Amino acid sequence: MTSSAAPSRDAIVGTAHESIARGSKSFAAASLLFDRTTRERAWLLYAWCRACDDIADGQDHGHTMSVVEDAPERIAAMATLTDAALAGRVIGLPAFDALRLVAAETRLPARFAHDLIQGFRLDAEGWRPRTEADLFTYCYHVAGVVGCMMAVVMGVSPDDAAVLDRACDLGMAFQLANIARDVGEDAAAGRCYLPTDWLADTGIAADAVMAPANRPALATLARRLTTRAAAFEASARMGTRALSLRSAWAVLAAAEIYGAIGRKVADRGERAWDARVTTSALDKLRFIARARAGARRRATEPEVPRDPDLWTRPRG
Repeated sequence: MTSSAAPSRDAIVGTAHESIARGSKSFAAASLLFDRTTRERAWLLYAWCRACDDIADGQDHGHTMSVVEDAPERIAAMATLTDAALAGRVIGLPAFDALRLVAAETRLPARFAHDLIQGFRLDAEGWRPRTEADLFTYCYHVAGVVGCMMAVVMGVSPDDAAVLDRACDLGMAFQLANIARDVGEDAAAGRCYLPTDWLADTGIAADAVMAPANRPALATLARRLTTRAAAFEASARMGTRALSLRSAWAVLAAAEIYGAIGRKVADRGERAWDARVTTSALDKLRFIARARAGARRRATEPEVPRDPDLWTRPRG
């Protein structure tokens, strides 16, 4: 349902801030490093992404995933509201009005929003990756494209393919680390994002991923995921040369935080899923300080061309 009475921008931004504070302490902390305009736009984009994810998975700010029986209908409604917001219509739902605002303020390409929704469709269809390339395609649709959108929010031209590729790389790194960390939670919800080729190579049955006997092989696959994540993260770091100091600081802080999650999963080996891997508040402060130093020296470091063998996002 839509409404003709537009809520104020301040009200929508306030609701978006509440959303990121509840949904992701890591992203909330990193967002504080942006200048005010970029920070607010990042919150607006996050609010829409978070709401879509919650709608698709029956969650509340990323928590308590449940089995959704009417996922196709939910996603169809989400797509309709998204298109209306991108067209500048007042929706009357804070998250979609947040998208309306950020799209109007940043020239956000509609194709990026559509690509993210396609990721929700894949999950709704019970899709599973067969190959590593399939895995990367999925990661693009649920996270890499968010990196592209965030780059536009930070002032990168929607036509700057080279910088958007690096931004996509960071989203890819985040998602691969998430998949490694959340294997158990995903299995409990009937999902598995480990390519079936990988499972077959290690003798793990797709319907028994978390069986105790599979822990050694599962730890090997988790390290494979985090190794891939590290390669994308390293590539993404070079993209910060195109950003303002404060935006680069925020991006590098997020990279430090999520990179640490992937490394912890790899280091814990078979014990990686005994308890959810997180970073402490003290860790976050240390990563933020390290990112500040990295942001200051980024322009003086030699530029490294993007690895031509690294998976590259689809071009619209």
